[in-house]
Amino acid sequence: MNRDWQLDLERWLEPFVSALRHKTRARMCPAYIAGLIGLGDRKSVQPMAARHAGVNYDQLHHFIASGVWDAAPLEKVLLAEADRQVGGNDAWLIVDDTALPKKGRHSVGVAPQYASALGKNANCQTLVSLTLASGEVPVMVGLRLFLPESWTSDPARLDRAGVPEDHRAYRTKPEIALAEIDRARAAGLRFGCVLADAGYG
Repeated sequence: MNRDWQLDLERWLEPFVSALRHKTRARMCPAYIAGLIGLGDRKSVQPMAARHAGVNYDQLHHFIASGVWDAAPLEKVLLAEADRQVGGNDAWLIVDDTALPKKGRHSVGVAPQYASALGKNANCQTLVSLTLASGEVPVMVGLRLFLPESWTSDPARLDRAGVPEDHRAYRTKPEIALAEIDRARAAGLRFGCVLADAGYG
């Protein structure tokens, strides 16, 4: 990979890396992001680690799989950067669904439900997304997993999947969207209008 490109990426990631507040994670974050957006078709941990000279599989896997992170500091930096780039009275905040088709039933939130990407009901995870956009520049500022009632009504399933206690109550997609809009506004994100399809009322 072109070293100048890597240096530019590391400079751009500096505020996000600082928000991690963890020395090892701060070292792994640029390697992981470079692996996701860099050369190579396979974006799983093993091939990404093999392509990066200073990182091995165990280190990169630990970065992804270990423990619960406090996402709030990263989200704060993301909202500030999004606002700097495209925020203002002429910006739009767009609410939408993102469906991730899945087989099986063990991934958190997977259930037969409407998959917007497929245009039909399918086994998938559904996420409520918020995107700040101005002109032709979109910046994703929020992504929250929707838990269907088949999950929230099954405490044993929630336990097996390790769903945190404060995320176990059933919330509709519009309720998730409103909470995300409130979070964005509280952080000072500037936008003139919210757009959503009819599913959000």
